[in-house]
Amino acid sequence: MISVITPVYNGDRFIESCIRVVIEQSCPDVEHLIVDGGSSDRTVDIIQRYAAQYSHIRWVSEPDRGQSDAMNKGIRLAQGKIIAMLNVDDYYEPNVLNRINERFEHLPEPSLLVGNCNVWNDAGHLGGINKPTKLQFKELLLGMDINPFPINPSAYFYHASLHQKIGLYCVDEHYAMDIDFLLKAVQQATVQYVDETWGNYRQIAGTKTVTDCHNGGNQPRLRRVMRTYRKQLPFAERMQVAAKFEGLRVRQSIEYFFRHPNEILPKLKARLS
Repeated sequence: MISVITPVYNGDRFIESCIRVVIEQSCPDVEHLIVDGGSSDRTVDIIQRYAAQYSHIRWVSEPDRGQSDAMNKGIRLAQGKIIAMLNVDDYYEPNVLNRINERFEHLPEPSLLVGNCNVWNDAGHLGGINKPTKLQFKELLLGMDINPFPINPSAYFYHASLHQKIGLYCVDEHYAMDIDFLLKAVQQATVQYVDETWGNYRQIAGTKTVTDCHNGGNQPRLRRVMRTYRKQLPFAERMQVAAKFEGLRVRQSIEYFFRHPNEILPKLKARLS
């Protein structure tokens, strides 16, 4: 069984569509755990209405210490062998959960299964498709600008038993908890990338993550997390990662120059004059 966990706080704008996304998967072997942080809007009323109609919906509403704490509550309540995190404003492609259940029947435990994720902007236009093909620990340590990370949990699933090896989500990390989780997970789980699109991530103005990006807080935070994990490597491997990072960054700069010479050359001339 898959345990889909949705943390939410004052999410009445999206909670109904989120609930319906799981219902419309038509998956007979799923539970939807909704962990509300004590919302003051209509969120709980909407959850209650659907929970009265659908037995696969379980929920709790109480103050918490933030998103990571809510996710951990959901994990403790989960009855399924497979964990899925679905943020209230994200959604799955059709029939994903049934396919995931089938795939996990043939995977060793614990495993982490990663697919592709559509990234939508606030206007509802597709901004790109996240395809995180390189999921080895040292490849991820190159950083998201060099090697794409799984950008959103709507496109990855894992055995609940993985938390017995790596612990729960860090409750003191309110933004990069998924990055921290993935860097731990790929060291302990059997990791498999599948070239199928499973998730949809909506970058909506005013949400926590998008606001953090606009305020410039996300990049320093991600660099801090990366530095923490790079320090765990033996010195020689740490130098290999650093050298590869610098080499790829230089290559990206050169490729950008040849793709956009009309943008770069005037700036270069102005600097040299």
